[in-house]
Amino acid sequence: MSLSGTTPDPEIEMLSHGEPLARDRVDVAALFADHHLGLVRLALLMVGDQATAEDVVQEAFTRTHAGRHRLRDPRRALTYIRSAVLNGSRSVLRRRAVAFRRAVPYEPPVWSAEHAALLGEERREVLVALRALPGRQREALTLRYYLDLSDLEIAETMGIGAGTARSTIARGLAALARKLGEES
Repeated sequence: MSLSGTTPDPEIEMLSHGEPLARDRVDVAALFADHHLGLVRLALLMVGDQATAEDVVQEAFTRTHAGRHRLRDPRRALTYIRSAVLNGSRSVLRRRAVAFRRAVPYEPPVWSAEHAALLGEERREVLVALRALPGRQREALTLRYYLDLSDLEIAETMGIGAGTARSTIARGLAALARKLGEES
């Protein structure tokens, strides 16, 4: 951002050495400490492997930290980071689709022998069925039932309307029930 010839933003003060300082500073370290694990789990459900999920979340936090002075509403930093994680996961999945043009059956990831033993067959079936849903439905269901977000929070995170979020969740649940053979 060039300082010459621009009108100063009233929400940003300048430090003596010219670095912008938001009045309501975003404490990225506190957000990281409080939400890192949950966001890695969200990304893990989206991309399917631990290392990539950690990379996606790390990139989201890195970009948030680098641009924290540009956030117009620091109270929405967590929503911004969640959106960045979802967008990063989408990018990973797009790159994978280009790399793997041929359909490969999805196998749930197995991280360790203990973890594999703890995963029950029913949970694996749900994960496989969830993975087979269209991306937007998978994202909405994950945000609702994994992060326990409200319709409004889901809508903000996904960049859609609250009504669209509700209908996407409803369609996703119906599709998941069909895939699991639990239609009533």
